[in-house]
Amino acid sequence: MTDVLAVSALTRDFIQGATTIHVLRGVDLHVGQGEIVALLGPSGSGKSTLLQAVGLLEGGFGGSIRIAGEEVARLDDEGRTRVRRDNVGFVYQFHHLLPDFTAAENVVLPQLVGGKMREEAEARAASLLGSLGLAERLTHKPSQLSGGEQQRVAVARALANAPALILADEPTGNLDEATADKVLAEFLRLVRGEGAAALVATHNERLAAKMDRVVRLHEGRLG
Repeated sequence: MTDVLAVSALTRDFIQGATTIHVLRGVDLHVGQGEIVALLGPSGSGKSTLLQAVGLLEGGFGGSIRIAGEEVARLDDEGRTRVRRDNVGFVYQFHHLLPDFTAAENVVLPQLVGGKMREEAEARAASLLGSLGLAERLTHKPSQLSGGEQQRVAVARALANAPALILADEPTGNLDEATADKVLAEFLRLVRGEGAAALVATHNERLAAKMDRVVRLHEGRLG
């Protein structure tokens, strides 16, 4: 299995006054093509920090990060933006949809930024949203959608540019249990169908068990 994500000796420290807080302590992690890995750990264990580092959303970390075969840890801002745009999709606990745009437009926009023609982007958006059961909701704005529907749009947006890697941070954390189960099942089905790799941070053992593999982060180390 080809590694889409390869992390080696990843460290992240924060300075608070005279105290150094070691949040990540030499993390090694590999996620293969088509593999969905649950990153399990309690609040404060460093899950979000790890995702932010892997997603190139912040600097200040040590070690190596390879995404789709490219060493990305030392890229400049332009290079990081390119990798995030072309190879990484994000799903957060809160959907972060643009409130003045429809469901379809929220999925079209990142494709236009990535250089697709509008017609192609609209077809891709309709296909993704349709596969998530939202074919009748394409023209609805986020405020007109339920919480589960909003999160489905966020999943479609993350997959819009067919990224090699999906990073999800508590993607069903704001949903009730029944809705969370449905959204997660659709997320897993769609990610597998796209052939992407995914790293999904959660503190929910039950949801983690539905993924291909579980890794546990405790006090900045994977166990």
